[in-house]
Amino acid sequence: MIQSVNHLSSPYEGVFFDLDGTLADTAPDLVAAVNQLVLARKASPKPYELLRPYASAGARGLIEGAFGMRPDHPDYLSLRDEFLSNYQNALMVNSTLFDGISQVLDQLEAASIPWGIVTNKHERFTKPITEQMGLHQRAISTVSGDTTAHAKPHPEPILHAARIASIDPAKSIYIGDDIRDVIAGKAAGMQTVAAAYGYCGCKEPPEAWGADFIINSPLELIKIIFPNQG
Repeated sequence: MIQSVNHLSSPYEGVFFDLDGTLADTAPDLVAAVNQLVLARKASPKPYELLRPYASAGARGLIEGAFGMRPDHPDYLSLRDEFLSNYQNALMVNSTLFDGISQVLDQLEAASIPWGIVTNKHERFTKPITEQMGLHQRAISTVSGDTTAHAKPHPEPILHAARIASIDPAKSIYIGDDIRDVIAGKAAGMQTVAAAYGYCGCKEPPEAWGADFIINSPLELIKIIFPNQG
């Protein structure tokens, strides 16, 4: 049940989220796309549990996880393009919102606190996913990895989302599952939350990212955003 929170104060005027590994569990479809590459080369698919953490780094991370190949490898670009084609053809097979996200978004909207999305995923993937999940229609701003001249960890995508929303970054909070999210959010002047339930694919654990908060489930955001509730 969504509680009425209009009467409660929040220190935040806006809430911004990363997409993959924070709002949406897209790893099943991302891993499937890279395992198509593996199967096409007559090799055995990699275990989902092995590749899941690499999902936070998109094509670059998943290709490294499946093939041990970095972007400076001569075959990387062709593999990346094949991966992106595979992924675009099956964006929403098993991707879903994380448990608890719907309740968090409902609470924000009940309290008239606008929320937005800032992802490094390119718009050709972001838009159909967020539309089919019902996020695009509700978010006050959606900024993709190719919306501005920079991607996270640069703060510009987050600042751009705040400008679209006419919200002061200093009165906002950003939630993400990668150290780049925390770096970008802090550089934008926002408070930051490390989503430890997400993919967290970098070498440093969430405790080392320097976030203002760490959460192990989306529902923990409600106590952070509405510290006086209940």
